[in-house]
Amino acid sequence: MTHTGSARHARLVVYGFIGGLAVGIAAWSSQLHRSRRDLFSRHPWRRLAALGHLGGGAPSAEAARLLSEYVTWESRPALRRRGERMLRRMKLYLD
Repeated sequence: MTHTGSARHARLVVYGFIGGLAVGIAAWSSQLHRSRRDLFSRHPWRRLAALGHLGGGAPSAEAARLLSEYVTWESRPALRRRGERMLRRMKLYLD
């Protein structure tokens, strides 16, 4: 491969990496938005899935605030307890 071909190849790799990163961030943001919306869904299975997604992410003050609102709002005892456990773990991690 010539020097020019090598530089072009390197540029394409960098562009591919940046493009993949941008697509990944957009997909993650969309999933996070959907999970937050589903946390307050009228469907218990969606709420359970949203709790799982929220619990799988990195603990943050925003996630703790959201969980706190959810625990206050949730009417099903099993889902509320799960949210409370997640919130306690998240607060321990953040403190």
